Amino acid sequence: MKKDKITNRLEKADQSEKRLNYYDSLENLFVDSPRSVIEKLIDFPNYVPNNSIARFLARYELFKLCLDVQGTIVECGVLGGAGITTFAHLSTILEPYNQTRTIIGFDTFEGFPHISELDKKGTSEHLRVGAYAEDTYEELLTCADIHNGFRLLSRDRQTELVKGDICQTIPKYLDDNPALVVSLLYLDCDLYSPTKTALTCLKARIPRGGIIVFDELGAREFPGETIALAELIGINNMKIRRLPFTKISYAIID
Repeated sequence: MKKDKITNRLEKADQSEKRLNYYDSLENLFVDSPRSVIEKLIDFPNYVPNNSIARFLARYELFKLCLDVQGTIVECGVLGGAGITTFAHLSTILEPYNQTRTIIGFDTFEGFPHISELDKKGTSEHLRVGAYAEDTYEELLTCADIHNGFRLLSRDRQTELVKGDICQTIPKYLDDNPALVVSLLYLDCDLYSPTKTALTCLKARIPRGGIIVFDELGAREFPGETIALAELIGINNMKIRRLPFTKISYAIID
């Protein structure tokens, strides 16, 4: 593996040589294994980095918290699709007859569209237009169709992707879908403006017991998420909890 390839997603300054070698070894293990691809997928924990397993488990814990809450799961910031696909799997497994649970992912699929002055106070090397550009849109549509076809209620589409600048697409989506109720809002935009737009437009759509999840709250690399929350809601107005094994935090609406 080219180490600069994996660090396109990571903060290079935060990655030890040991961790980069760990990623490299896992990729070599996967590529060099004589087993079939489907066998390797079935035994995926053999090849997946431990921090990816941690995020998978975090989404499971978060999903359980909103299992009895009416509404859609909305993820702002999709990237490679691990989040929305995990939530889709969990819905299929834990609530196979729930026809109302959909998962909506908002992303440009072209990287950051703009960087505000507030964002520039961060330390991340990725604070530039076009950062995290991964054109996964078509692949994720195909992925959603494959998994949806295996569901008991496969007639109803489970996952929806909305492509474009969140500052524009979320307000338009609400205009087009005025009945939207949100059980879990997952904020992974990294930046101030899209986070502010998501909170402004969607917080009133979350019933009591629903959840707002923060991927970068308190992160010096990306201060925009924290600033948006402080301005719109006030950090001291929410009981913000954390999961003990990831940086992910969340608040339950009460």
